[in-house]
Parts: sequence; C-alpha cells; structure tokens
Amino acid sequence: MLFPQLNSTRTLTDLNGMWQFQADEPAIDLNQPLPHPEWVAVPGSFNAQLLGPQYTDKVGYFWYETHFQLPSEQLQRRNVLRFGAVTHAAEVYLNGHLVMKHKGGFTPFEAQIDQFLQEGSNDLKVKVSNILDNTTLPSADYHGDGKETYRFDFYNYSGIQRSVVIYSTTTSYIDSITIPYQTDLVHTSVKPVVKVNGDFNHAELTVFDQDMNVIDQQNGLDAQLNIDQTHLWQPGHSYLYHLQVKLFDDNNELLDIYTKEFGVRTIKIENNQFLINKKPFYFKGFGKHMDFFASGRGMNLPLMNWDNHILQSIGANSFRTSHYPNDEITMQQADRNGQVVIDETAAVGLFIGFNANVEVLKNDQTTWNTLDTTAAHQLAIKELIERDADHPSVVMWSIANEPAGGQPGAREYFAPLVKLTKQLDWQKRPVTFTNMMRDDYQDDDIADLFDVVCLNRYYGWYTSHGDLKAAEKELRDNIMHWHEKLPDKPFIFTEFGADTVPGLHSLERSPYSEEYQVDLYKTYFKVFDEFSYIIGEQLWAYADFHTQDNMIRVDGNLKGVFTRDRRPKAIVSLLKQRWLKK
Repeated sequence: MLFPQLNSTRTLTDLNGMWQFQADEPAIDLNQPLPHPEWVAVPGSFNAQLLGPQYTDKVGYFWYETHFQLPSEQLQRRNVLRFGAVTHAAEVYLNGHLVMKHKGGFTPFEAQIDQFLQEGSNDLKVKVSNILDNTTLPSADYHGDGKETYRFDFYNYSGIQRSVVIYSTTTSYIDSITIPYQTDLVHTSVKPVVKVNGDFNHAELTVFDQDMNVIDQQNGLDAQLNIDQTHLWQPGHSYLYHLQVKLFDDNNELLDIYTKEFGVRTIKIENNQFLINKKPFYFKGFGKHMDFFASGRGMNLPLMNWDNHILQSIGANSFRTSHYPNDEITMQQADRNGQVVIDETAAVGLFIGFNANVEVLKNDQTTWNTLDTTAAHQLAIKELIERDADHPSVVMWSIANEPAGGQPGAREYFAPLVKLTKQLDWQKRPVTFTNMMRDDYQDDDIADLFDVVCLNRYYGWYTSHGDLKAAEKELRDNIMHWHEKLPDKPFIFTEFGADTVPGLHSLERSPYSEEYQVDLYKTYFKVFDEFSYIIGEQLWAYADFHTQDNMIRVDGNLKGVFTRDRRPKAIVSLLKQRWLKK
C-alpha cells in the first residue's frame, strides 16, 4: 500500500477536519444523520477531546460522520478512500453502503469506492470500536458491560487517529513499490518490485539522488538500476535517494507516476555488536509514546517536529515506537533526520496476571491457553512490514512488548511469528522483543529465538525501591546471568527509570524527586559501561504520559525525562553530557 501522493496523475482530497461524533445507540440509521452528535477533530482521539465519562471511560462502539463532494471529472477516475489508522476497529459506510472493515488500530487500510460514490454530497460514516479483548492487540480482559481490565500501562486513546483522504488514479495504476537493493557500500544495485494493475504499454524507472539529479534510468518493471559511489544513509546523517516509476500507454501518454524515497545502508550483528554500514552502533534514546493533551494519540505534526528537534538537541539517536506503530509521517521524518527506529507492533498485554492487583490467574490458566491473538499478531506483523519495509531508519522489528515468555506455550506461539517476520522482510532485519522482570533469565523460553534481546528492568524502583546500592548489584548480576544464558546475543536496555514528580526536590535524594531520577540513571549508566555486549540504552520514558487511573498512577506515568508538555527534568542535563560525547 503506497502512501498517498499528489502529483501530475494522482489527485488527493483531504477529509480531515471537524466531523460529527456520538456513542452508538439503537436508533442510528445509516441513511439518516447521526441523531445526537458532538463535534470532534479528525485526526485525533475522541476521548482526549470530549469531556465526561460517557466518552473518557466508555468501552464500546462510536460513530463518526462527515460529508464531502468530488468534482464531476474525478468521478470518472478510480477513487480510493484511505484511513491512516482507526483505533481499534472500523466499519466504513459510504452513502449507506458498507465499504470495508478493518481490525488493528495503528496501520492504514483502504478500499476503492467508485461504486458507492454519487454526484453532489456524499455521506461518510465510520463505526469505531475501542474494545480490546483476548483476541486483539493490545490485549485486555473485556467484561462485556462497557468495562475492561487493561493489561498495559497507557491510556486507551481511541478514534480516527490519523489522516483520512481520497486519492484518485487512472484505471491503470501503480499499486505497490518495494525497493530491494544489494550494496557493498560503494556500488549498489537496485531491483524494485513494482505491482501494477490495469493495462499499460511500458514502464520507466528512474533513480534520482537527494537533489533530484538522475543517477540511472531503465525501461521495464523488471529493470535493475545501479548507483555508483553510493551515498549511504547513516545514523545522524541521512541521505535519501528517490525511485520514480512511470507508466505509459500505447500513445506514450503518461498513465501514472509515483516517487518513493529510500536510503542505502547495511545492518549486521557480529561479535555481539550491532553494525550499521559495518560500524558499531550504540542505541541512545527512549521508548516514546504518541501522547499529548487534546490530540491524545492522534497524529500531531507540530508535536512530532518539536520532539525530533528535542531528541537531536540532547544527542538521542534512536527511539522505539512503544508500543505500537507510529504514524507514517513520523517514519518519513525519521528517515530524513537520520534517526534509528526499533519498529514495534501493538503486541502488548500478552501476559495474563502480570499485575496481581488487577487480574489473577485461575487454576491451570496460562497466558497462552487464554489468549487467541495469533491471527491478529500475524496481521499486525504483515501490515507493519508492508508499510515500513523501505524505511532506512527502521533497523529492527520488535514483535512484542513484555510477553509471558516463560509460560507453557510461549515458544510455540513466538517461533512461527519470528519466522514470519523474517520471511516478509526483504532486508531480513534483526527481530527482537522486550523482556520484562517478571519473566527473567531463569524462566524465559523464547529469547534465543530473537537476534537481539531487549531488557526492561526497574531495579531501584519496582524492586529495591530507593536502594540504589542494591539496585546496582541486581542490575550487574542480571546482565551477567543473561550473558551466561545467551553468550552470542547483544542486549539493549529498552526500559529503565523512575517516576519523577516535576519540580520535586529532596536533600535526601528520595524516590520521586528529580535528584533520585538522576542518581538512578547514573547507577545504570555506570553498569552498562562495564559490558561490551550492552549495545544500547533507551530510557523509559521520553515524556510523561496519560494512563488509566489507578493507585500507583498520580497524573499518569511520570517516568519521563520531560514532562508531558516537554519541560525538562534535571536528568536531561546528564543525558546531554553523556550522549553528545558518547
């Protein structure tokens, strides 16, 4: 699926803006206006914009509605309705007709709509579900009464989260482009895979450099294009080529054109090091939620751009899309800014009973005899790789966050998913997951399936709370035990930190103070630097974020090194000192 593009053969109609919205009710008629609507902004999370428990606390079904018109000449073309993401499931109706359904809240979906379009005003309705259960990603325990028990620690922002557009093409069009290449870091051969629907006479493929100078041009969809003296995509120093595909008819008239950016770089794991372009790379950065006031998890381009500048200013070179795929423009900008990305599916909450305060295992119950998420997980991996395979910023796939990797059935669940991920990705990128403290080296049964092991550890916070001497020993011992278990694997710490109340200071440097957060990170950094097979540190978290209300969350999760509105805590000065010189 191609990202929508406006050019000489493709039109683009933006349907973003203010839509009407309401909770589901029996009286809703597909052929009538919504009976009791409110106004909400699209894209955006409805439960970040509207007040009242009927929106902020409700789990169930909701309706969106808008109207649009298309120029008469556009109705003669092929028209496609595309959603960047709807959380977590959608049914789309145009002029009373069901157009498409989609499950999975963080990847795009689309359908051709010509048979449903009409002259004049068109009525578009979307039925949205924010229900999560034992079959979905993320996973939750749905009680069927408008309530559910979440197995993850972030707010269930919902709605039409990313852009809605209609794009049009001729009836002969480029359907998809993938850009496999081979390189020795000097000479690069590019063998694009282009899928075309409809009749055409011939195709022309061109590679341009970053300044749109022609590098090579060939005819035919099976053409190979060559780049000599390759400019490599490097962390912190992006260089992007452009592949342009043109289709022509029998009269040499242009039918369709599409241009796609790509970067050239290599990835290899060797001697417990992560090599990008044959050079060791050390991950410095964060786990990073899409979360902000009013927009919720909705696409927020000014915030995204602001965050990118903040990351660069403190020396961060990477982030993990915790715990779901980020929007497509975020990924494009990571390519352009030279940021390195661990691209994560929404497979979070795959651990029944990990929090005994909210969910307790019954007799003989395990995660893997309770959940039925395999189909959703396979689809999530497929859609993520289909969307992001050509992003040079993506150096690794994370297919799960903190699953129950030590419970019976875990290996049987994950082994086929790792294999699927490798099969779908032409680059054969490394595959990882994040391991949680409750599932440590003694119990884990899946880490050896993965290329890199990511560890989430909270010594000094959830264990040895306030005792950093004990935390230091626990951390060091844990690293050595993991290395003994998997001596040929590199490790990244993808979560570690402490809740920190902004502005709280303590002479005793006590927990929740900014001083304690600094001391905790100093302790971890000291230990990391002792081990060559630790190849990265991604703090939890980049910024404070909203969570469900519970007894350990006061105004959300406060482990951010920035507040939710991006005010720096004291730890940021230490990070700049460490990262800008490391």
